[in-house]
Amino acid sequence: MKRSAQRKTVVVGVAGALILLAESWGTQVWAQNTPLKVDTGDTAWVLVSSAFVLAMLMPGLALFYGGLVRTKNVLGTIMQSVMILSVVSLLWILFGYSLAFGPDKGGVIGGLEWVGLSGVGSEPHPVYGPTIPHQAFMLFQLMFAAIAPALITGAFAERKRFTAVVLFAALWSVFVYVPLAHWIWGGGWLAKLGALDFAGGAVIHISSGAAALVCAIVLGKRRGYGTDYMAPHNLPMTLLGTGFLWFGWFGFNGGSALGANGIAVSAIIATHAAAAMGAIAWCGAEWTHRGKPTVLGVASGAVAGLATVTPAAGYISAMSAIAIGLVAGMTCYAAIVWKGRFGYDDSLDVVGIHGVGGVIGILATGLFASKVVNPGGADGLFFGNPGLFGIQLLVVAVTTIFSIIGTFVILKLVDSMTGLRVSSEEEATGLDLSQHNERAYS
Repeated sequence: MKRSAQRKTVVVGVAGALILLAESWGTQVWAQNTPLKVDTGDTAWVLVSSAFVLAMLMPGLALFYGGLVRTKNVLGTIMQSVMILSVVSLLWILFGYSLAFGPDKGGVIGGLEWVGLSGVGSEPHPVYGPTIPHQAFMLFQLMFAAIAPALITGAFAERKRFTAVVLFAALWSVFVYVPLAHWIWGGGWLAKLGALDFAGGAVIHISSGAAALVCAIVLGKRRGYGTDYMAPHNLPMTLLGTGFLWFGWFGFNGGSALGANGIAVSAIIATHAAAAMGAIAWCGAEWTHRGKPTVLGVASGAVAGLATVTPAAGYISAMSAIAIGLVAGMTCYAAIVWKGRFGYDDSLDVVGIHGVGGVIGILATGLFASKVVNPGGADGLFFGNPGLFGIQLLVVAVTTIFSIIGTFVILKLVDSMTGLRVSSEEEATGLDLSQHNERAYS
């Protein structure tokens, strides 16, 4: 009787397993055979978001940085943003996109199957936006690739050769940005571990912040740093640039949902809430510390809030975003104040805002992420999943170390080819005249 009962149990178990396997196989076959269909609303939103991100770089970042430098360097600073946008765009189309998002090769890099956008057409891709043309996703990511090296220029503002800037940006985008984008967004090894970076906290902000620190140290301080008057020459220009950045960030974060959907809405709300809180927090910290609030402080706080919430925007609630903005405003302000104690000349505070903000944002994602907000994400520590926080810590460490090493090697290579800094005479004259033979103002 016992053997008979055991046989019966085994038969029932095997039959059940076969039924479940058949159902699972049938579901997979159905999913694979379900035709992908372009949704015009999703496509329109991603295309508009691409334009938003373009506005963040040109004119947003160009004006933001341009207003912060001295009069003799404003054109040279703006020119750097324009040329980086142009060069990186072409590299992305030629082979950058394929290496970042092409078929995975061992979790390390994408393949060359999509060189020159071969195979990247108007049909959707099942991973990179099943309701938008593959080319729309490529275009959206192109804007991200362009803005990352442009952010770094703030660290060496007013003292780097134009040829060195262009060459550095091209090499950095290929050898630092592209691998990081693949590791986290393109199906690479960090993505397989479950890392979350909704719109670029690690890929863009930590990587550019770490690179900025290396650039500031390797190039050295500006001539007259600490003694000469180096206040921003045009704060209204900087504030206008801040407005374009804030505006464009709605597409930066909201567009990362890859559709006109609820995730995009929640990402935009989180983005706006963090920016507003960041501006208030920085203003309050500065008011308490220095006795008066400043326009530059409010602008910097807003950008700090925007940069910090970026990796978490599509995974968190509005209240979590306010908490992130509060921490971002106060911590990034403290980082700017402490910069003087470390002695490096990060001209436009890329490290303190984007580097520190990116680290806080990635770690905050590990705390505040919730599958209630985004079922496609993961729960963070505060929602019962401490493992995600550990993964996010790894992302911070890997991104920082990789960017520091890669940036240092590239700087040394560029220095051997063209030299990094302008001469003392050229620096005294200003980049506008010495590098471009033009003046911003008569």
